[in-house]
Amino acid sequence: MEALQSQYLSSSPLNPLNKKSHNATKPPPERISFIKASSSSTVSAPKREKDPKKRVVITGMGLVSVFGNDVDAYYDKLLAGESGIGTIDRFDASKFPTRFAGQIRGFNAQGYIDGKNDRRLDNCLRYCIVAGKKALEDADLGGNNLSKIDKEKAGVLVGTGMGGLQVFSDGVQSLIEKGHRKITPFFIPYAITNMASALLGIELGFMGPNYSISTACATSNYCFYAAANHIRRGEADMMIAGGTEAAIIPIGLGGFVACRALSQRNDDPKTASRPWDRDRDGFVMGEGAGVLVMESLEHAMKRGAPIIAEYLGGAVNCDAYHMTDPRADGLGVSSCIERSLEDAGVSPEEVNYINAHATSTLAGDLAEINAIKKVFKNTSEIKINATKSMIGHCLGASGGLEAIATVKAITTGWLHPSINQFNPEPSVEFDTVANKKQQHAVNVGISGFQKSSSEAFGSLAKLLHTSIGCGSSHPDCPNVDKSSTQKQEQEYTPEVQYR
Repeated sequence: MEALQSQYLSSSPLNPLNKKSHNATKPPPERISFIKASSSSTVSAPKREKDPKKRVVITGMGLVSVFGNDVDAYYDKLLAGESGIGTIDRFDASKFPTRFAGQIRGFNAQGYIDGKNDRRLDNCLRYCIVAGKKALEDADLGGNNLSKIDKEKAGVLVGTGMGGLQVFSDGVQSLIEKGHRKITPFFIPYAITNMASALLGIELGFMGPNYSISTACATSNYCFYAAANHIRRGEADMMIAGGTEAAIIPIGLGGFVACRALSQRNDDPKTASRPWDRDRDGFVMGEGAGVLVMESLEHAMKRGAPIIAEYLGGAVNCDAYHMTDPRADGLGVSSCIERSLEDAGVSPEEVNYINAHATSTLAGDLAEINAIKKVFKNTSEIKINATKSMIGHCLGASGGLEAIATVKAITTGWLHPSINQFNPEPSVEFDTVANKKQQHAVNVGISGFQKSSSEAFGSLAKLLHTSIGCGSSHPDCPNVDKSSTQKQEQEYTPEVQYR
């Protein structure tokens, strides 16, 4: 996006498609202001998609997180720099060398999952169903509104890195202790990775593309990329996409302990996740689900959807190096970023915000920084932050939860801090929004999630003005009061640069 509205946006008829607020802070009334984008006005951006059938917009967001199930409350906690990390009390972790995580407490699926299924389902599936239904509500598709769309052109693509791990663990334990006759018939269905998407699709009656992708930390972004391509190819009008994970159980914790991947800062869990800090000692496990409703611009406008942002493009690749260790030079990541910018029609100079993978691992943090430096030559204009510093590493769901944080940064104009920045690495030559939120008008934001052998990045921008075609305040939009649009244009500040 070349230019966008500032963080102060009042609810007014100037944006008739934006029917609900996605701002974490209250804007001043009766004023709409615009600010200059950070990219140079001399930069010529690559050509972007203009066909409304192929442009992909975000119309709803839903999540389950350590900070609850409400998107605005989640981002408010992030902006406040609050840590969601604490001692594990779901099971006895006293004998593990790591005894803390971003564990969800008090999760309630009432109103979203019936009582019988709520008792049966693995948390991985429960988180997905609740996040997916909340995303639809956010997209103005709750209740009877869902009957207004063509369900044969609506799909679900929610991935998971681990699947129904609790159900799988319980099944193995039943086999060992009681024999095969005591294995629940739900063992296989609820353990396989595609069941989250399948159950959500069954409940909603969505008959479009329905499957899952499992690529560890990159899972959610692979799903966003694939979902966008289904829409671009005309195979779907709308997709629910993202990731879900619930691996904070003994076998999940033990597995990552065996990999020697986790922080062991048991004396101070809230400061354990410290990306880019010299004293980092591993990542912190998290869990939850993050889901977006993605639609073609044409479909969203026809139904008067609350358009939040635009998915400009993405890319996926493999660094072909090692199962867990990243390439020190970040080559796989840098090439993936370059491909995503090409797919999005965005020049590197237009990007001024990156929500980083930033897991708090010794090798991974610096490898990612090296990759970003390869692509973005001027680091002074880019701000980077780390959502995992507060919620931990949610594995397959991390991309979904961080994509929501990226969209909220775009729509509010506020970046959440990267907390626990005490002793920063000198080679990290970026503003990491250390320890305190910052006001920042995002031009184009990148949300990227990697595993050492799989990378996936996506570019997001706010869809609000004429510089990207018929958006929610474009005078050619059928739902716009043209006299209001003309009044809005007269209020532009002189320093705004639109191309």
